[in-house]
Amino acid sequence: MNFPFFIARRYLFSKKSTHAINIISAISAIGIAVATAALVIVLSVFNGFHDLVATLFTSLDPQLELVPARGKTVAADDPVLTKVRQLPQIAVTSECVEDQALAVFGDHQAMVTVKGVDDNFTELSHINDILDGDGSFQTHVANLEFGTPGIRLAAQLGTGAKWNGYLRIYAPVRTGQLDQANPTSGFVVDSLISSGVVFSVKQAKYDANYIITSIGFARRLFGDQGMISSLELRLKPGSDLGAVKAEIQKICADKYRVLDRFEQQEDTFKIMNVEKLMAYLFLTFILVVACFNIIGSLSMLIIDKKNDVVTLRNLGATEKQIVHIFLFEGRMISVLGAIIGIGIGLLLCWLQQTYGFVALGETQGSFIVDAYPVSVHYSDVLIVFLTVIAVSWIAVYYPVRYLAKRLLA
Repeated sequence: MNFPFFIARRYLFSKKSTHAINIISAISAIGIAVATAALVIVLSVFNGFHDLVATLFTSLDPQLELVPARGKTVAADDPVLTKVRQLPQIAVTSECVEDQALAVFGDHQAMVTVKGVDDNFTELSHINDILDGDGSFQTHVANLEFGTPGIRLAAQLGTGAKWNGYLRIYAPVRTGQLDQANPTSGFVVDSLISSGVVFSVKQAKYDANYIITSIGFARRLFGDQGMISSLELRLKPGSDLGAVKAEIQKICADKYRVLDRFEQQEDTFKIMNVEKLMAYLFLTFILVVACFNIIGSLSMLIIDKKNDVVTLRNLGATEKQIVHIFLFEGRMISVLGAIIGIGIGLLLCWLQQTYGFVALGETQGSFIVDAYPVSVHYSDVLIVFLTVIAVSWIAVYYPVRYLAKRLLA
């Protein structure tokens, strides 16, 4: 058996001559446990929000999206895209033209993102699952062009789910020079009628900005005949998303970017990851402060066991072994606190997942979910455990070596 570890283990659980040492040691372990539990809980809450946001995107975002690596649009009949369409793992492909425009209805106006989609858009997405209103999703019939706005955009424009008359869409002319005497000639103007429904993804990016219509309307509005701004894909059931993505990226080389759902919302998830990292660093700093309690308890233990150290020296213990005794003491306190903290953190996460004790608001239905979402990722738990061990061991190493050599000289 490791001699320093054996002695340190006896010191950890034995009664000291000064009762305050036991109290300070217990406080040290509790401080580590509280900081550890806080890390587990906070990271799990961030994971919960991350997973929640990811589920909200799936109703409108395609599984994979091909966008030009340079420029806004490419030719719809590009041979590279034709090769991608012919892959056996692809179930549905849908062309899309998307750009910004000005929407005007009565006295209301708003900058919008017009998303022109193929007739098979309902096969690609779950748009029908997120519709509100008395109508049905459609983009065009004969020469009639329909528009389906996000629910918050409809409120901003004052259209509601079903409006009478025309929603006018203005887009700047991309060729030629602007006639200063007739500024309106610098815009392409077209109109949409109501499909009778609005969509609600419960994300401001879509609900407050997007209006979905036919790809023909978008091409005429933006002057993109024969062009697309993206090719959206749905895979056959059972297909390996990662493998298919890699294969498509190999076909496209550097001409197109192949984006999965997380990459399509890169800005949103990047912000969430930065917030999670900041919370992790802040709580790690609190953990460092908690480690100072260990240094205090070890300092008092070194003084309390000074006579025992003399006996150990007489029995042949080296100075290195004696220093390791107190290092092991500090490490065991940190490990004990980390294990207890992780256990408490996981228990509280389970209780929140099961019973939702901590609510997001006082009134149910005010938010997408009533209670704070929690998702435990065991990779995060491992990172927390390793962080606690590393921080506490580094924190006690130099002070213990210094105090042991100074006080036991």
